[in-house]
Amino acid sequence: MAQALRVVVIGGVAAGPKVASKVIRLRPDAEVTVVEMDAFLSYAGCGLPYYVSGVVKEQRELMSTPVGVLRDPVFFQKVKNFRALNHTEAVEIDRPGKRVRVRNLSDGSESWLQYDKLMLATGAMPIVPPLPGIDLDNIFSLHGVHDAEGIRSMLAEKRSRDVTIVGGGLIGMETAEALAEHGCRLTIVEMLPQTLGILDPEIARLVEQHLETHAVRVLTGTRVTAFEGNGRVERVVTDQGTFPAQMAIMAIGVRPNVRLAEAAGIEIGPTGALKVDPHMRTSDPDIYAAGDCAETVNLLTGDPAYVPLGSTANKQGRVAAVNVCGGDDTFPGIVGSTVCKVFDYCVARTGLTETAARQLGYEVVTALAPAPDKAHFMPEAKPLFLKLVVDADSRRLLGAQATGPGDGSKRIDVAAMAITAGMTVDQLANADLCYAPPYSPAMDNIITAANVARNKLDGHMAGISAEELKRMQDSGEDFTLLDVRSPGEYEQVRLPGSVLIPLGALRGRLAELPKDKPIVTFCKISLRGYEAALILRSAGFQGVRVLDGGIAMWPYEKES
Repeated sequence: MAQALRVVVIGGVAAGPKVASKVIRLRPDAEVTVVEMDAFLSYAGCGLPYYVSGVVKEQRELMSTPVGVLRDPVFFQKVKNFRALNHTEAVEIDRPGKRVRVRNLSDGSESWLQYDKLMLATGAMPIVPPLPGIDLDNIFSLHGVHDAEGIRSMLAEKRSRDVTIVGGGLIGMETAEALAEHGCRLTIVEMLPQTLGILDPEIARLVEQHLETHAVRVLTGTRVTAFEGNGRVERVVTDQGTFPAQMAIMAIGVRPNVRLAEAAGIEIGPTGALKVDPHMRTSDPDIYAAGDCAETVNLLTGDPAYVPLGSTANKQGRVAAVNVCGGDDTFPGIVGSTVCKVFDYCVARTGLTETAARQLGYEVVTALAPAPDKAHFMPEAKPLFLKLVVDADSRRLLGAQATGPGDGSKRIDVAAMAITAGMTVDQLANADLCYAPPYSPAMDNIITAANVARNKLDGHMAGISAEELKRMQDSGEDFTLLDVRSPGEYEQVRLPGSVLIPLGALRGRLAELPKDKPIVTFCKISLRGYEAALILRSAGFQGVRVLDGGIAMWPYEKES
């Protein structure tokens, strides 16, 4: 009788259990063993902020199936038919001998596991810089269940009035909401000029403004230099000052955990993660890798990419399992689709940002489209702010970003599919998307954004970004900033230095506007601003531009 396929999986959180389960489905006779250092198996790491906030009530909910069955070693043995060794560390890979040395962390005993195929799903590690005081108590990273329990314990004891989050990325943003739910005074410290580096600056600034409305202090361009305290953290020292903090969350980011593989001589890619081919094979043909320890390919650039996400880990894991069993599946790559929740704002992106596209040499056109996410007359309609990035030469969609309380995720999902398919904005503008007032406007937000891009590409509209307009204001350039909203809207909020002429009165008041200087038109979302620009152009005015996104997406100070 032929020897059963022996598969050892190192890592038991996301990709690892996916591989093990799929292998058993394809090869029920296989001998599969999952090795996991932690006590917890197959838990939803992305759910930890919601466990901290209390939205997820019990720890076991993060480790249970949709019907509530706990995913523990007994479950995996009885239901999935593979062995799960939790609280067990893989300490050495012997590639010539095709075996893995493991250590039981409970009693220190060691043993060898033989394999025919080895799967590396070792995940990632939080980046923790060696700052003075970093070892003080109550400094957490929220990278695992233990950190989440520590944070919850501090919150339950109500000993953390002031909390500093170091890092303004996805983890920092999601953690901010979780801590705010408990009444903490929050400061986010980010050393870069903006938070959320996955977004362009003007979209990130809208999110920062939203955080500030929830009493979260956001300090960009600020570097943490030390932590101070007597046994436990009491102060955070930065290059801009020192702040009280009874708890600190390190949310700088993660790096791939490749130490074990690197020690075994497995090739590391340029991103610092394990280099894999489309079949998820490493440089050793009998060793595969998936999840946060493995790199992937950016479908737009063709370059190696490292974007650690649970969704990618599960898809890569399935591909690896098929190939471990002798199949021929491939993982093509990603376009960088990401979404997170920041209080009641959806923050989502896919593809290239404008910044990244320009750095890659693209000549780009951008479209900003603020609008309700449903028919405007529906009471549940909420504002959504969209940005598209388009290649001016091919008219192909390169990227999309969304934020606001409206439903941004489905628009970004549409954009992700359009980018993957290589669609132009002309094709996107005519996409047959669902319509009913409770779900979308008749012209969906992403279709409107595509048409804005088409108007620019076809020369019907000349736009100006908020950043460029702010530079013109700050440098004292001579131009007219024309607000074409109603007097009531103008009284509520307005841009500094703007002149009001409502759209309905514009044709009769053209003589009030100079023809020898640039004019920038705008309204709430710049639809009326666009119509005003067409009126002015037809009347012989030159150099008329429309403020992209209108006052709704203006990321700077306003007057009221």
